Amino acid sequence: MAQFTVVFMPFDKTVVVEAGTTLLEASVKAGITIESVCGGDGICGRCKMIVRRGRVGGVVTPHLTREEIRQGVVLACQTTVESDLLVEIHGETRAKGKITIDEDAQRFRADRPWIAGREFTKTPIVSKVLLRMSAPSLADNLADYQRLRTLIQKRTGISSMQAGLKVIRRVSETLRHNDYTVTAVVGYRRGVAEIMDIEGGDTSARNFLAVIDIGTATIVAHLVDAVTAKTLGAQACFNSQAPYGREVTARIIAAEKQGIDTLQALLVDDINRLTAALAAECNVSLKDITAVVCAGNTVMMHFLLGLPPGQIRRSPYVPVTVDPPPLRAAEVGIRINPRGLLFAVPGISGWVGGDIAAGILATGLSEMDGVGMMIDVGTNGEIVIGNRDWLMACSAAAGPALEGAGTECGMMAQRGAIEKVSLAGDRIEYEVVGGGPPEGICGSGIIDLMAVMLARKAIDRTGRLIEGSAPEVRFEEGRRRFVLVDKQNTRQGREICMYQEDIDNVITAKAAIFAATKILLDRLSMSFADIDKLMIAGGFGSYINLESAIAIGLIPDLPVSTITYVGNTSIYGAKLAALSDEAREILYGLVKRTTYYDLMGTDDYVDQFQQAMFLPHTNIELFPSALRPRAGSHGAS
Repeated sequence: MAQFTVVFMPFDKTVVVEAGTTLLEASVKAGITIESVCGGDGICGRCKMIVRRGRVGGVVTPHLTREEIRQGVVLACQTTVESDLLVEIHGETRAKGKITIDEDAQRFRADRPWIAGREFTKTPIVSKVLLRMSAPSLADNLADYQRLRTLIQKRTGISSMQAGLKVIRRVSETLRHNDYTVTAVVGYRRGVAEIMDIEGGDTSARNFLAVIDIGTATIVAHLVDAVTAKTLGAQACFNSQAPYGREVTARIIAAEKQGIDTLQALLVDDINRLTAALAAECNVSLKDITAVVCAGNTVMMHFLLGLPPGQIRRSPYVPVTVDPPPLRAAEVGIRINPRGLLFAVPGISGWVGGDIAAGILATGLSEMDGVGMMIDVGTNGEIVIGNRDWLMACSAAAGPALEGAGTECGMMAQRGAIEKVSLAGDRIEYEVVGGGPPEGICGSGIIDLMAVMLARKAIDRTGRLIEGSAPEVRFEEGRRRFVLVDKQNTRQGREICMYQEDIDNVITAKAAIFAATKILLDRLSMSFADIDKLMIAGGFGSYINLESAIAIGLIPDLPVSTITYVGNTSIYGAKLAALSDEAREILYGLVKRTTYYDLMGTDDYVDQFQQAMFLPHTNIELFPSALRPRAGSHGAS
């Protein structure tokens, strides 16, 4: 098949692709992240590019105006390469899909300490054991490897131990070359310890762990000193799989169409990039990073390990595994110590993954006396309720609207995003990440804006924009919208608004989460009044304004004293698992005793969902304080 060269400006990046490759696929190959929400289905209309030179193929799309077509604008996902090309990527198309490792990433770092109140015994998943041995003699001529293993067993108290042939081959030379003073690198694989390596001299103080939260939208990495248990640094980036869809189902379909290798490579590259940046920042050698511990939803773990995820989206929604064994990180391409381990935090089901299990561990929910509930607000909303005696979890497909990706002017929470909207009398005020003119609006700003529109009576309880209700409400060209910022006051000269379709998408997302919460309680013959503690989890959840979230019916209307922001519990729980065998065993136990409740099989989900499609809800008695001023609000992002 013929091959052609595509040059992307203003990046000045060149890539060679086969004829028929879409421009979206070519941009991914070139390492450029594009603001595509629909995963290449031609639905969202965000991946606009301008073909400056060359011939392309493709289909006509209603997302382009006549003027745009005249200027050479195309949708990248619907346009194929048919010759050598010079392509310019729109400013609004690029730069939203990825955070580079800089100050913008700090809001995703989640580098607060974990939340669980108890202390766990410190036994890292990989430890280094200093061994000072005596030389063999005629009176003591035990074989070198047996001598080594016996001493390690005495030091660690572990009886079951193994080593690979590659390590055994090096034992005699390493011992004699270092005058019988060596450091054993010992990894723990659920009851069995592995002598991963033998290092000459005393390297016991140089042992580090990379702890990764693999989110659908963002990836957060921490570098932890396994000796001191201190977090040395943290970095974050947007998940580079975004061009294949903002939610996991779209990415599963993409993997089924073209194989999983591309999506796996993007994920591994993000992890390697973050790990390398942390190592450089903290002056740590990659060889001294002996393990990477990852938590994420079940689909992300399948992508990481290169497992086919297709059955997760098909009834009866069965994954390949929710509890993969510890593996060599090198097997999936992660660049740390060549013999370093990869530990994936075990999940609960195909739709409630290791990130939620890590959250249960981190919050101490599984050891509470009273009834606790954790709501992880994100592209896929997960709810867990329970205590030390029982746990139940479910999942609701909220979609990307609450994170800014499912609205026309939405964007991720990065520089230029409106992160907070409020009323000052009759005047609407907003705050922008990094200051300056706004470029778009992120998830927490959208939730705030929904609450403001409702308070201003610009929308009714169904979310319908009311003509003439406010100067910001405009009906033009057959479309209704609420204009937050006029184009002359924005960074890119494009107004920032909420179209009627955007409002509908947000209501659909919040309804999915609240309906799931309500059904879970109903199945347990409980009410919201029975919840002693409500925890809002997720990096995005940390910035939600409580008043706004309650006003639109996203979270239950409970006393503020019972609601706690717990942040990125996925990274906290993964860190606990990385540093403690005791925590890992508790993790395995809570996963086994958590009951997954599948909403897809319920008779009343549709009914509950429809009731939650009102603001805040059809049953207003569930939200007695939704429209009243409320203390304890929280900054948004």
